[in-house]
Amino acid sequence: MSQRETTLTVVDLHKSYGHRQVLRGARFELREGELLGIIGENGAGKSTLLGLLAGALKADRGKISRRGDLGYCPQRIVVNDDLTVEQHLRYFQCAYHLESLDRATELVERLGLSQYADTKAGTLSGGTKQKLNLTLALMHDPRVVLMDEPYQGFDWDNYLNFWAITTELRDRGCSVLVISHIAHDTERFDRLLRLEAGLVVPAEPVGVPAGRAKYRQVAS
Repeated sequence: MSQRETTLTVVDLHKSYGHRQVLRGARFELREGELLGIIGENGAGKSTLLGLLAGALKADRGKISRRGDLGYCPQRIVVNDDLTVEQHLRYFQCAYHLESLDRATELVERLGLSQYADTKAGTLSGGTKQKLNLTLALMHDPRVVLMDEPYQGFDWDNYLNFWAITTELRDRGCSVLVISHIAHDTERFDRLLRLEAGLVVPAEPVGVPAGRAKYRQVAS
């Protein structure tokens, strides 16, 4: 089997806010056709890390290399409350220079957004806004996908839809990174890492007492 291409490389990444050092030399790789999970406690710097990877934030030091178009689904929902769902799709169609909305329509139908086509985003529930947020991140078929707590507010059916879509992306050769503070469905990931003390380290489950996964560091 040929070695899979590395699509995202992070080397010696540092980021501080004033005297608070959030990242202290984080490094890892993401490969094509890989579903990678990074977990960490609240305040560990997960959203900062993803913002740096997406280019929304600037690192103090370090290097980030990426190959392929990017799809970015941040934890903070970035929709315009005054625009309808359909208007969002048309706006991003122009931004992505897409000839059609075929992929967007497919995602809208799978996530149960069709009935809200003419509804302004400001009147949608948090979970429905998150479906739109996810659709906008994936509608241009990006090769590298970064997602921060992407299933917040989803009911069980849409939670399963999310994983089905994510697995399909991986199987089509996309590189997918999912960041979360809760380690659900860890068996779905090809690799699982942990953000701790400003570093990204390998992790694996050692038990799931009372529905909560615990992790220990393993050799890289």
